[in-house]
Amino acid sequence: MSFIGPTIRDPDVTSRSAMTRRAWWLVTLNVLIPGAPQVLAGSRGLGRFGLRCTLMLWMVAIATLAVFIWQRSMFISIVANAWVLWAVTATLAFYAVLWLILTFDTLRLVRIVRIAPKARVWVATVPVLVLVALSGTVVYAASVTSTASGVLDKVFVAGPSVPPDNGRYNILLMGGDAGPDRQGMRPDSITLVSVDAATGSAVTVGMPRELTNIPLNDSSPLKKLYPDGYGTHGCNVDACLLNSIYTEVQLKSPELYPDATENGSSPGIEGMRDAVEGITGLKIQFYLLVDMAAFSQLVDALDGVTVSVTEAVPIHADDSFTTVAEWIKVGTQKLDGYHALWYARSRHGSSDYARMQRQRQLEQAMLAEFTPLTLLTKYQAIAAASADLVKTDIPQSMLGFFVDLAGKAKTQKLTDIPLTPDNNVDAEEPDYGYIRTLVRTAVYPTASPTPVG
Repeated sequence: MSFIGPTIRDPDVTSRSAMTRRAWWLVTLNVLIPGAPQVLAGSRGLGRFGLRCTLMLWMVAIATLAVFIWQRSMFISIVANAWVLWAVTATLAFYAVLWLILTFDTLRLVRIVRIAPKARVWVATVPVLVLVALSGTVVYAASVTSTASGVLDKVFVAGPSVPPDNGRYNILLMGGDAGPDRQGMRPDSITLVSVDAATGSAVTVGMPRELTNIPLNDSSPLKKLYPDGYGTHGCNVDACLLNSIYTEVQLKSPELYPDATENGSSPGIEGMRDAVEGITGLKIQFYLLVDMAAFSQLVDALDGVTVSVTEAVPIHADDSFTTVAEWIKVGTQKLDGYHALWYARSRHGSSDYARMQRQRQLEQAMLAEFTPLTLLTKYQAIAAASADLVKTDIPQSMLGFFVDLAGKAKTQKLTDIPLTPDNNVDAEEPDYGYIRTLVRTAVYPTASPTPVG
């Protein structure tokens, strides 16, 4: 420790051993306490500025770690704010530049020509390697936060938190497919997820797209057009099914929902929300629409997903969905985006219920791929695909709460209620009184609140 003080600032330049020891002190201090070498041996003004910035960074890092450990929901809510992420990006960029300046100034203070020849390469190389490692990490982190900010702005809406309904959050999940054979987009996959706001226990209700005679709430604008239910006496598109509501409202009657776009939704989505509320008797607070084309990009970003294929699935050669180009064979298969998309949407020789089962299988396979290592190494590709993948009206302010709720849900058994023949539901002649009872019994096993509408 004799080198801390006058020997550091005014060394014996004629002693190579002393200058070498001094050089290693400066290099080490620059790594551990940026700014310290300048205070001891160079510009005290620059050194004090560097030390203040270093101390501030340490304090912020410790506070952030404490919040992450003890207030996880608050941490996610904070970092899920786009403005916070932009501020983090700017701060990280500033520190990268500061470390660059301090490192090269430290190399100047070392006076390499005065140290032992054998030590010169190491003294010059070590701080540069550390600088590259730290700066590279900072630049990558800044890139991640910048990308995350853009994704948050594009996917989630700004707005206040929304309270639960009867203690639960009900979210409508839809997989949209705008195939070339279709008039507009139609949701191919329709699922209602009901989550207990306190415990995270979840119930999923999978609905076949081919449900007919859809009941509508009294408050729904569609009720005026279809007082006896959607499709009971025809409709304004080629097929009067559940998923046709999106197309009809979006293309034919968008004026029914004039505030939809302003609220982060669309007329078609709001029509589907009203329909699913009428089917299940539950109030839906949020929706989440997944674009199936972008779904393919996400699978590729994950380097594919692994599924167990129990029945060969055809890939069609043209838009008629009759000519088979190739088959996804039985067995354990690693599917890229193209094949995963076909696995989810293939219709030839397959029932709607089989497609629903394959789609749920893919959802589980994709969740298995979202490991910390995958997110770290492929974040940019995943984020780029996700920005085009999802549309939702969940506010940014509630992301932390829902991530915390998802963590609770993982510890509990998921209740799945598919509206299929296995549950005595006939899509062509559905008994909606029975369906509402089935849903309420699963969602509220000890009580059955009054249905919506």
